[in-house]
Amino acid sequence: MSTADGSEGVGRLSTLDRLLPVWIGLAMVAGLLLGRWVPGIGDVLSAVEVDGISLPIAVGLLVMMYPVLAKVRCDRLDTVTSDRRMLAASLVLNWVLGPALMFALAWLLLPDLPEYRTGLVIVGLARCIAMVVIWNDLACGDREAAAVLVALNSVFQVVAFAVLGWFYLEALPAWLGLEQAALDVSAWQIARSVLVFLGVPLLLGWLSRTWGERIRGREWYETAFLPRVGPWALVGLLFTIVVLFAVQGEQVTSRPLDVARIALPLLVYFALMWGGGFLLGRALSMTYERTTTLAFTAAGNNFELAIAVAIATFGVTSGQALAGVVGPLIEVPVLVGLVYVSLALRERLFPRQSPIPSVEENVR
Repeated sequence: MSTADGSEGVGRLSTLDRLLPVWIGLAMVAGLLLGRWVPGIGDVLSAVEVDGISLPIAVGLLVMMYPVLAKVRCDRLDTVTSDRRMLAASLVLNWVLGPALMFALAWLLLPDLPEYRTGLVIVGLARCIAMVVIWNDLACGDREAAAVLVALNSVFQVVAFAVLGWFYLEALPAWLGLEQAALDVSAWQIARSVLVFLGVPLLLGWLSRTWGERIRGREWYETAFLPRVGPWALVGLLFTIVVLFAVQGEQVTSRPLDVARIALPLLVYFALMWGGGFLLGRALSMTYERTTTLAFTAAGNNFELAIAVAIATFGVTSGQALAGVVGPLIEVPVLVGLVYVSLALRERLFPRQSPIPSVEENVR
């Protein structure tokens, strides 16, 4: 196991650390090939659902998120909720700048592709409440801050998603003389996504720490229990990626030019949102951990909700659904890369802070 510190940096990460993008890339390729070469696997995986929630993807996300949320120290959450600068910055980035930026990029780069444009707007409205916790953890961000910010995003998602969908797809285009689209989504559909992909693992993580510390003590919980369950986060991540890409593999591989057109605004979006979040955190004199958390929660999106809404409103073979599918196809490798960018920037911008744990140590 590597023990990277401020003098070693990302240049001396362990083999697992250095190859993490490779494992994720292989999982993406495996999923795409399964969806392309195994007849009917996408339909089978899509059919295994409960009340509209894809069961395989739900299982993968729960397995991925539980070990990370089990590490959260609930007794430290008050230090996050009292940080009004960070909470306000997160709300502005996620619910003001994020949707507006995606709207602008969609219209600027896809003016002739209305279905893909609408799909990207939906992706911009679905703020991340799931996979962002593992990117944040791998980048050595503040776990407690991540838990609070994704919970805050979940509340705003239930309250504001449908309203912002109406604004960016109907009202604002009408005011600007642009083509309009309609979004049919219920508050329950959004709340269900929040409950499954955030509520369940958050509750399990809280119960684990509460009961574990009460029965065996904090030292046992953090030195014996967490190292045992930690590696399952990576297992859950890779499983989720394989399943997600297998479900949509045929659609993605059969339309490469369309995927490339959709990918361009997504690449610009993720780079600007993450970079803007990191610079804002730095400007507000936040610690590295909270700056990183602010950046990743601003850049990530709730792909499961975006895909579900696009399919429910426009159909499984629609361009809007394809745009939702391409979202994680681009988001996963980009945010993995930004994990390493974060660790490199820590050495340069936050040199006086504590040594950097390796990605492997965080997974464990």
